[in-house]
Amino acid sequence: MRLILLGPPGAGKGTQAARIGAEFGIPPISTGDMFREAIKLQTELGKKVEKYLSSGELVPDDLVLGIVAERLAQPDTAGGFLLDGFPRTVPQAQALDGYLAEKGQSLTAVIEIAVDPEILVARLSGRRICQNCGAVYHVVTKKEQETGVCDLCRGQLIQREDDYEATVRNRLAVYARQTAPLIQYYHEAGLLMRVDGAKPIADVYREIERGIRNRVEQ
Repeated sequence: MRLILLGPPGAGKGTQAARIGAEFGIPPISTGDMFREAIKLQTELGKKVEKYLSSGELVPDDLVLGIVAERLAQPDTAGGFLLDGFPRTVPQAQALDGYLAEKGQSLTAVIEIAVDPEILVARLSGRRICQNCGAVYHVVTKKEQETGVCDLCRGQLIQREDDYEATVRNRLAVYARQTAPLIQYYHEAGLLMRVDGAKPIADVYREIERGIRNRVEQ
């Protein structure tokens, strides 16, 4: 079972990826995970990636593809995988298709968690993080007992710069521009499975699980 998970910032991809991985016995793999693993192991590609990241530059496509191939060659992916954060562009998707075809494999499904941008703005810009222990709160859905103070450790709650409304809107706009062609690509390939990410977490997961099982049974 080889899956890709797509969705804008705040759509809940990390939460759903963990559930899917546990249910179907496949490793959820994010771009960040792949980079960190390659750097930790100090592979040749990992060393090159580290240089780009440490200087704040974007990692070139050929390097990203090399890291993906390196990660997917590891034993824990023998029964499949779930990619989160890759591919990001149509050329990357085409390169992944080519890599899998060489191994006699293909994708099972591409899951898009779709959420209205205004819901995501409210979801992300209302988030508050404890500066001390990292606990997460929300100004509407998960308020702290004492304003600005963490219930768990009494640390100060802050709003991360990434969660400022203007920043959130920019991140969503970038995501939409970047992934629209990718979503179309997978739609035309008959692989795209869209779920409503505005629903409660458990409902979103049930929809994803049902869709995956239907694909496998086809």
